[in-house]
Amino acid sequence: MAPRYQFIRFPGGKVKAVTFSYDDGVIEDVRLADIFCKYNLKATFNINSALMGEGERRLTAEKIKEHIIDRGHEVATHGAEHRAPLKQRPIMAIQDTLNCRLGLEEAFGVIIRGMAYPDSGIRMQTPGSVAYTELREYLGALGIAYARTLAGDNDSFMLPEDFYAWMPTAHHDNPKIMEYIDKFLALSEDKLYYSSKMPLLFYIWGHSYEFERNGNWEHIEAICEKLSGKDDVWYATNIEICDYVKAYESLIYSADGGRVYNPTLIDVWFWASGKIYKVKSGSTVILE
Repeated sequence: MAPRYQFIRFPGGKVKAVTFSYDDGVIEDVRLADIFCKYNLKATFNINSALMGEGERRLTAEKIKEHIIDRGHEVATHGAEHRAPLKQRPIMAIQDTLNCRLGLEEAFGVIIRGMAYPDSGIRMQTPGSVAYTELREYLGALGIAYARTLAGDNDSFMLPEDFYAWMPTAHHDNPKIMEYIDKFLALSEDKLYYSSKMPLLFYIWGHSYEFERNGNWEHIEAICEKLSGKDDVWYATNIEICDYVKAYESLIYSADGGRVYNPTLIDVWFWASGKIYKVKSGSTVILE
């Protein structure tokens, strides 16, 4: 018989996850990546393929590989030329996204599937430009699995309902960021109401050059130190979270809901009626 309630859990049965997303591939990303590695955190760095190595401010492909990819972080698309898609004619928006993916894959020899919307993201549409429904459709056709948007900071800590409109928790300069972190860390699965034991995600975004400009590198150090080393938190890149959630959504159930089969290559955990279950890749479990 199917459980009364069931909620996804992150690897190891953890209820919480933390991820970061930083844009533009600038030289300050090296120092930021060092900080993430110091605290055993993982991040996604969103790169404009056509702007790599341009001038003194942009990282070269070699530096991105050395300091970001080879250290376990993700590289994602950010538009080859940093063009906001909802302010472009459809063909131009498609070109900018595809060219960025092609350029990054050629430069790094890896498959690139993530994205952060450039510039104003999907907040405002210019007449004659691509509509969001079209945008979502072509991103899927181009092999983009998710796209991060912005300007909706909140402390709900929810997973996205739509991975093509993935809203972060907060920008690092949000005046309530430490208050949000305290709330996130204080939340306990044991204290959540039975029907509200949802997974919790803390997602921070920004630009590393902001720390240099504002002279406050200690701010991101404090954020990372506060979030790091928690036994109930999974530290992951954006694509790792996206792939894991989609693996959970791919679970196959018997008609009565009492058997669960995992057809994916990813082991999946979930909470059901007070118990944590692990469904290994290719395996079936019976719910008590």
